[in-house]
Amino acid sequence: MKNTQFWLVKSEPFKYSWDQFNKDGRTFWDGVRNYQARNNLKAMKEGDFVLFYHSNEGKNVVGIAKVVKEFYQDPTTDDIKWVVVDLAPVEALKTPVSLEQIKAEESLQDISLVRQGRLSVMPLKAEEFDKILEMGSV
Repeated sequence: MKNTQFWLVKSEPFKYSWDQFNKDGRTFWDGVRNYQARNNLKAMKEGDFVLFYHSNEGKNVVGIAKVVKEFYQDPTTDDIKWVVVDLAPVEALKTPVSLEQIKAEESLQDISLVRQGRLSVMPLKAEEFDKILEMGSV
């Protein structure tokens, strides 16, 4: 898995849930209106792995997705500044990993989920991604 990057995306379950994502089988990740998050979308490459996080209610990492199409113009707006990527679900975590668990884990103190709570698309280091998967495999 040379050059694979790792990411975390946030979605409010009432807007777009993990269950709905699995029913759809693939989706474009739209609605990003933050420049840092947009730049993260632009940096995603096909084959990258993405953790799917339920924000607001739940506040859990619930599953793993994969980037299946790199960025293109967000079809929900005419503003060319905004982009989307296509994601497909890979698998659910056995046990959702809560924000509290992540905050309590020493090795995850520097991730954007902890440091920049409002950022909706963020990079993860391979070891951070792996640690969250390990926490969710119990």
